[in-house]
Amino acid sequence: MRIVSTASAFPPHYYSQEMLLAALQEYWGDQVQNPQVLRRLHKHVGVDGRFLSLPKEEYRKMKTWGEANGHWIRTAKDLGEKAISGALAGAGLHGRNLGAFFFVSVTGISSPSIDALLINKMGLCRSIRRTPIFGLGCVAGAVAISRAADYVRAYPDQTAVVLSVELCSLTLQREDVSMANLISAGLFGDGAAAVIVAGAECGFSEGPKILATRSVFYPDTEEMMGWDVSEKGFRIVLSREIPNLVRANLAHDLDDFLAERALTRADIGNWALHTGGPKILEATAEALGLKNGELDVSWQCLRRTGNLSSASVLVVLEEVMKNRRPAPGTLGLLAAMGPGFCAEFVLLEW
Repeated sequence: MRIVSTASAFPPHYYSQEMLLAALQEYWGDQVQNPQVLRRLHKHVGVDGRFLSLPKEEYRKMKTWGEANGHWIRTAKDLGEKAISGALAGAGLHGRNLGAFFFVSVTGISSPSIDALLINKMGLCRSIRRTPIFGLGCVAGAVAISRAADYVRAYPDQTAVVLSVELCSLTLQREDVSMANLISAGLFGDGAAAVIVAGAECGFSEGPKILATRSVFYPDTEEMMGWDVSEKGFRIVLSREIPNLVRANLAHDLDDFLAERALTRADIGNWALHTGGPKILEATAEALGLKNGELDVSWQCLRRTGNLSSASVLVVLEEVMKNRRPAPGTLGLLAAMGPGFCAEFVLLEW
């Protein structure tokens, strides 16, 4: 099993963090009692700029969740098509070659789901197996790669596509000036990413092999991250305890996963980790003893596009594959964490 291609896609509207801060100060007005709090939060999230689905002035015009979700559907189709087309071109494949389609998102809903809409739009195979996944949040990109690996393990002569589309800006809540929403408004951006996973009998010799995967669930932590869903849409749930959960659990869970393959963290030469934000990346580095720039790609992607929820780890993977490919034989780890609370590990060999 191999990851043979990756591609990202972004909306045309890119704004610096300063421009977005000014727009949010106008958006919330007197609701934020201390404007310096918002400025301080934006300064410390480690983001230089972000892509938005719409021109920034359009967000003030939206009145309902249905309107925002309509924008989500239209933009998700456009970005999804671009990302998949880029990944297919990178693998030298046509859409009719795909045997399975794993679609993940947590920032909008559609029925039929976006994968079905793209099958029609792109003329994909009528017998393609569809698996739309909602609710896994930031961990979903890594989870979808694991599920795609399960599929091509069962069908080694087939390929699967993973698509993540996250349009976080369309979840912005005007009446919510909680600390969680102020942070998310400064941290999260919009974008999409696609990955092609191929079975062992497909004849590909390039791209990292998927050696093993592991899912980890942390009981009774559902209050850590997610959405409160109401008639106004998605209201962010984001606990300040997440970094402590990472410090307390990530290392021994990863060590158990690696030990089953007679490996340790010292054997991992490449790290593709979700860009959760400065506190999450710092907690991850502390927990895993990563002190020599191992997370530089994650930090770079965070600065460039912000946290893209489930698409983040796929964008990090793309950067590694296209610009920082390790030496052949290097072991790598792709990992993310998300609502549940849970973690996903994917062991790679480059």
